[in-house]
Amino acid sequence: MVAVALATLAVAGSAVVCGAGTSGARGALPGVGPAGRGESHIRGPGPVESFWVDPRSRAALQAAEWRLTGRTADALLMDRIATRPQAEWLNGPASRAVVRARTAAAARQGRTAVLVAYYIPHRDCGSYSGGGAWNAAGYRKWVDEFAAGLGDRDAYVIVEPDAVAQTVAGCASVVAEERYALLAYAVDRLKRQPGTRVYLDAGNSAWLPDTSRLVEPLTQSGIARADGFALNVSNFQTDAASSAYGNRLSAALGGKHFVIDTSRNGNGPYTGTDSWCNPPGRALGTPPTTATGSPLIDAYLWIKRPGESDGTCRGGPAAGQWWPSYALGLARNARG
Repeated sequence: MVAVALATLAVAGSAVVCGAGTSGARGALPGVGPAGRGESHIRGPGPVESFWVDPRSRAALQAAEWRLTGRTADALLMDRIATRPQAEWLNGPASRAVVRARTAAAARQGRTAVLVAYYIPHRDCGSYSGGGAWNAAGYRKWVDEFAAGLGDRDAYVIVEPDAVAQTVAGCASVVAEERYALLAYAVDRLKRQPGTRVYLDAGNSAWLPDTSRLVEPLTQSGIARADGFALNVSNFQTDAASSAYGNRLSAALGGKHFVIDTSRNGNGPYTGTDSWCNPPGRALGTPPTTATGSPLIDAYLWIKRPGESDGTCRGGPAAGQWWPSYALGLARNARG
């Protein structure tokens, strides 16, 4: 159900696979502040902090291209995406170089990187975003590399979107006990890094409405040692629905905190068929912030990168590929 790019990104001379797609262009981008500094200053759960904005994101490059070709109005709309922090997806066999590069870039600006670990074996149960490590040993090694890339720099890490919920909902290729053990390994290993906050994905409010079905799987997957759980990744449920669902799940997990993906939920969920896959008429949601007004919600984040396709449905490109017309629609429909 989660769709991300499987494109190659060159970082520090190494080829790695990242959810952002290929971002090879360099140089200053019109409409993006120095070194990619957006205006997303936000109050964190401690000192004042802010999330890092990638100055070379696909949205930023698109806005720059449109300015050069005279599409100024569209470029201004694209800035609604380009100037706001988005997560970096790690979904290929190499992770250390890009994790180091992203967290180092954020640290130079006194900011926090948001990363997604997405390489669990039998990922997405073989659907649009299928792939992942070949076996358990390979996954543990990958997680070790990811953690090494973090060092002591600050980061929020979302662990394996869909992995728990998809197992609970039913995936014949997955051995539940092995998957939960791998997730627990990822949580424990990432939490050894002093600047890392870890959120284990727990699906969305429409997928498994009965939160009790998630409690034991999340417990086996290490939720007690994580900072919390993540909701609505790559989905469209409203902030209100996700908040209510998260509060119920939190109560069953001893008061765990959570984060919500608000990247594309500005108009809520689509009511037609295949509501999760490139649904029409959607909009950008609440901009990323830790000033959520809720003691349990640590942040609203743009985990799914707005404008990247969910898959080859409704005329979209392959999962995770940049789709400028869809991105433009999300921005145009946004309320702010």
